Amino acid sequence: SDFCKIGVVEEIYIGGNMNNKFVKVGLAGLLAASMTACSNTPAEPSQEKTPDTANSGVYDVKGTGYGGEMNLKVTIADQKITDIELVDSHETNVVIDRAFPVIKERILEANSPVVDSVTAATFSSFGVKAAVADAMKQAGMDVEDITMTTQGPEKPASQREAETCDIVVVGGGPSGLAAAIGAKQTNANANVILVEKLDILSGNGKFDMNFFDIINTEAQKKAGNEEWTVNQVENFIESKSKSGESAERIEVWANQENELDAWLRAMGVELNYNYGGTNHMAEDNQYSGEVIQAGLEKTAKDLGVDIRTGTKGEDLILDGKDVIGVKVTNNDNESYDINAQAVIIATGGFCSNKELLAEYAPGYEVMNTSNQMGTTGDFVKVFEKNGFQMENMGKMSVFSNIIVPRRDLTGGADMNLLVNKAGELLNDNNGGLDRAAMVQGQLDGAAFYITDKTGYDSFYRIRKHVGLGYYAEGKTIEELAEALGVDAAGLKASIEQYNADAEAGAENAVLGEVPSRALDAEGPYYGVRVEPANHMTKGGVVANEKAQVLYEDGTVVKGLYASGEVTWQSGGYSQSVVFGKVAGENAAAELK
Repeated sequence: SDFCKIGVVEEIYIGGNMNNKFVKVGLAGLLAASMTACSNTPAEPSQEKTPDTANSGVYDVKGTGYGGEMNLKVTIADQKITDIELVDSHETNVVIDRAFPVIKERILEANSPVVDSVTAATFSSFGVKAAVADAMKQAGMDVEDITMTTQGPEKPASQREAETCDIVVVGGGPSGLAAAIGAKQTNANANVILVEKLDILSGNGKFDMNFFDIINTEAQKKAGNEEWTVNQVENFIESKSKSGESAERIEVWANQENELDAWLRAMGVELNYNYGGTNHMAEDNQYSGEVIQAGLEKTAKDLGVDIRTGTKGEDLILDGKDVIGVKVTNNDNESYDINAQAVIIATGGFCSNKELLAEYAPGYEVMNTSNQMGTTGDFVKVFEKNGFQMENMGKMSVFSNIIVPRRDLTGGADMNLLVNKAGELLNDNNGGLDRAAMVQGQLDGAAFYITDKTGYDSFYRIRKHVGLGYYAEGKTIEELAEALGVDAAGLKASIEQYNADAEAGAENAVLGEVPSRALDAEGPYYGVRVEPANHMTKGGVVANEKAQVLYEDGTVVKGLYASGEVTWQSGGYSQSVVFGKVAGENAAAELK
């Protein structure tokens, strides 16, 4: 029942070899049992049965997904599942909107919920499959019990004939989609194939609130943000001069960021809210990622990119020192070669691969990650064995607070406190491995992010998460402490000392600084359990200003491009989009 109350992580993944199946862990059985305990008594079929219509009807059934209860309508006619409708759910919209059509198609095709779950949407898939099984049982059909590990029949391995195209893109996240679009916009006749190992597209980008580093935007102009609308390219170059990127890459980066807003708007993607500097959301109450990624996916499809999900890039094909294709394996366990004039690798980082973290960034493997499950560094060893230049492999970006047990980023309030179960104030100023050690050293490894109504009003992400029920709330500090499982007396004492220091302008002993302001004298107050997490691996293969991959001696690897977090890059989301676009444009321009 505790799983029903707190929810569970959407994916559990260990190690570096997906092989189109999840690594099974012992927790899966426990989760399946807990989810069964969560289920409600199913409703009776929504139409009355007669002997002539036995086993036919529309069944109102429930499942338990990542966010809680899911309500579905399952239509069964003459022992056949003919339709599945998702009435409502509490799933993350950017996941369920992509995953539900896939799991529905699989179930209808098999006439059974005993099918593979949608990768990157395991819990959502489980909820749908369990609900369909319930409907089948009510209709008198035979079906096995559904668990978290239920999958379709094992498919025998087979070798398919090789295919040929002009450009193949490996990775369907922000950078890969931008690469495919850039290629088709440069050469509409180019045959472009994009492969993505997961069953849904858009990687981490679809979850992102902020799209930063973008300049010369309509939103900045409307906000009067002159720093990034007047002499903006020069200002951008200056701001990145110490980033560690080459001067040539920074110049390309600046010019591309200068044009990016117009490029996105031409696809119908509007980022209308600039909340200081280069930070953008779609609107003041809408994340940027969901809008950007939906636009990129639609544009790639409209341009005729051949998109193949459930297809993993395994290795490069070389002719001497030139790259001439990529080896892939799909969900049907078919392996085949895709020969191409140009290959673009955009597979992301390796935050989800603890083995690679332990090798390249020792110590960081102890932390969880904010990433979706696809960031496993699939091509790191491929790059190394072929003698490609790698850089900054131990450089990490750690996000201070993600929600436990969810992976959602939190933070951003104008003021917050970090406390442990005893209600004691923790130092909120440290980061990286020091922060991880501090949090893990607390009782039960628990730390809590606490803010007030002023903090709630100051940042949209908190307002959204409170509205979704992720935070505990209390009209008083005591009520909040009880809801969080924190010692009320200890928490009250910590806040009184913190407020006294704020009002006196005195340095707080724990924080080592003067508090910016006191906590509101009256509630409501908000709190959630958090932990620091690996957010980005900054190192990777080295690419030049044209997004061409380099050998260790600095020469260009002919036929190979790379973009996004798979490369060494100092920026983030928008830089991944920018150099994906650059890779696609340059690859298409070089076609024979």
